[in-house]
Amino acid sequence: MNKLRKGLDVLVATPGRLLDLYGQGAVKFEQLQTLVLDEADRMLDLGFSRELDAVFAALPKQRQTLLFSATFSDAIRALAGALLRDPLSIEVSPRNSTVKSIKQWLVACDKKRKPELFCHLLKKKRWGQVLVFVKTRKGVDQLLAHLLAQGIRADAIHGDKTQPNRLRALARFKLAEVQVLVATDVAARGLDIDDLPQVVNFDLPTVAEDYIHRIGRTGRAGASGEAISLVCADEVELLAAVEGLIRQTLRRVEESGFEAEHRVPATAAGGTVVKKVEKTLSPKAGERASKRRFYR
Repeated sequence: MNKLRKGLDVLVATPGRLLDLYGQGAVKFEQLQTLVLDEADRMLDLGFSRELDAVFAALPKQRQTLLFSATFSDAIRALAGALLRDPLSIEVSPRNSTVKSIKQWLVACDKKRKPELFCHLLKKKRWGQVLVFVKTRKGVDQLLAHLLAQGIRADAIHGDKTQPNRLRALARFKLAEVQVLVATDVAARGLDIDDLPQVVNFDLPTVAEDYIHRIGRTGRAGASGEAISLVCADEVELLAAVEGLIRQTLRRVEESGFEAEHRVPATAAGGTVVKKVEKTLSPKAGERASKRRFYR
């Protein structure tokens, strides 16, 4: 707070903490020239809108505002247009696209066998360091326990862990003290790890844009990378949403011994699910026992 009162050239802050310090008189905005919203699509989400409104009200009207993000939905673009005056859009890659140097593929499997399948691929493919994304904090802890029980060096990051614990886990991963780092989407943005070869989506994200942020942890600075998704039948709608966003269909790989009992329906270009329905006819309709019909 003493450093803030003396003045700074650059201040990095979360909206809530910034407002707290502003309320205590530790930071003033009279000379502020530029406001940057990093990960702007998430910052402009409804969860932050009230805090950001308060921040905007405290800032000088005459300023430059910059929004940075790897993904922008139509809703966020519309909201940004309302916040900015005559905004200029600069895109260094096609909208909501993935890096071409990242090899993407998926393995269809049953949900209950995902931990076993992951350990199998880890050993079979001889993966080095792997960043694994799991949907929930509980799921992170369960997978971590499974890996440790298998003698695999692993650690975890999620929202229930303290910041020192998160930093310690990340430092251990960067130093190769652990082979596998299991995380929720708290690690999907802003995490920079040199030469990370593999990212695994143990669960597909509920928000399709997070897929781009997740796999963007590999294939950075011109390096190549690999992104593997373990997909079960009840995730097919999430899969279709991801494929529709990135405008490509992920290559499916069958892993011997892990064939899914509950098959993952096929998906098609544009993010649609191709469902297969088996219809049984009565004997009066003919001797045919069943008829298959395909539709989108």
